[in-house]
Amino acid sequence: MVTAIVLVKADVARIPETAETIAQIPQVSEVYSVTGEFDLVAMVRVRAHEELGDVIPGKLNKVPGVTHTETHIAFRAYSRHDLEAAFALGYSEPA
Repeated sequence: MVTAIVLVKADVARIPETAETIAQIPQVSEVYSVTGEFDLVAMVRVRAHEELGDVIPGKLNKVPGVTHTETHIAFRAYSRHDLEAAFALGYSEPA
């Protein structure tokens, strides 16, 4: 699984509609409205790196309201859930 974090600048008047349309793309798992230089952050998950070309420039960049994107590819995922599971291996909770 390849995860891409796509930072999106959008037409300010269309941010909600743009976010909703991006969220409908099957390879997009989440879209966040954020503060800062970018307006939205989209999490894109695909099986193979090559699919990113179909999804990001092929679909996401063509959504009405998207004016600019910047894509970051994740090397590794870390989360509290993953770390808790890893450290709990072989240990049972006391009753």
